[in-house]
Amino acid sequence: MVACTVAVVPAVSSAPPAAADPSRQAWAKLRMCESSGRYTINTGNGYYGAYQFDLPTWRSVGGKGYPHQASPREQDYRALYLYRMRGWQPWECARPYFLNLREDRHARSKIKPTWAEAAYIGGSAAKPSKPKPSRPNTGPKTMPKWPGVVYFVGDCSPHLRKFQLRMNKFGYHFRGTGCYYSKTKRAVLDLQRANGINDSGRLGPKTWKAAWKGKPPRR
Repeated sequence: MVACTVAVVPAVSSAPPAAADPSRQAWAKLRMCESSGRYTINTGNGYYGAYQFDLPTWRSVGGKGYPHQASPREQDYRALYLYRMRGWQPWECARPYFLNLREDRHARSKIKPTWAEAAYIGGSAAKPSKPKPSRPNTGPKTMPKWPGVVYFVGDCSPHLRKFQLRMNKFGYHFRGTGCYYSKTKRAVLDLQRANGINDSGRLGPKTWKAAWKGKPPRR
């Protein structure tokens, strides 16, 4: 997912690139985490395609139209372009509490890649297939053990991601960043009010349990 948006791409260098860039396996892991590897995904949450670009970020690296409507080859290229500009920073899934992907000497190098340099990533070799109706990721069906921490605005944790994905079952369209901001607070408050829990906005054990075993929130 590309969570951070920059409208202007820094000036690029014309210097020849060094022999570096993330491995094909790293890109595959990123795609699987961001979009389950689906290049045509569009869940209506403002992020599109295999690398979950938002539109301003997509356009900042030269993309036209919508990312999920572009070919796998182009999405791979734009992802490498973004990596050369900003490293792994735009993708939540690359961060330490998810995949913990490491940057190499090409990260943030500002060297615009060629199309040939992006070909190794793998999407251009993918066989075309009919788009399948996308289903929201609702996380684990069985309630995970309460993590023992009460969460509130500004907190980030892999456990919060489980709660966010569970709330997708009720139509909240979370990407599962694992960070508690205004959208998560709204989901917590809706769930608390539907289940007669003190609507403090704090995600405690009662609210956690209600996400799996309580009444669905009224939206």
